[in-house]
Amino acid sequence: MMAPQFKAAAAQLPQVVFAKIQTDKYEQAAAPYNIRSLPTMVAFKNGREIARQSGALPSDQIVQWVQSLHS
Repeated sequence: MMAPQFKAAAAQLPQVVFAKIQTDKYEQAAAPYNIRSLPTMVAFKNGREIARQSGALPSDQIVQWVQSLHS
């Protein structure tokens, strides 16, 4: 459900790196980020977490969320 929205948001923001991880398959990679619900988006800047958003969002809201982090 979220994957197409995430992909569409990534296409609208080519200057931003979007990445996905399958937390059920790669639990050790997700564990340090304390992800408890899916989907969860975590924003990083210079390698540090600056924000997180849980729950599915449409692409326009993902774009809006990401853009709000730059202000």
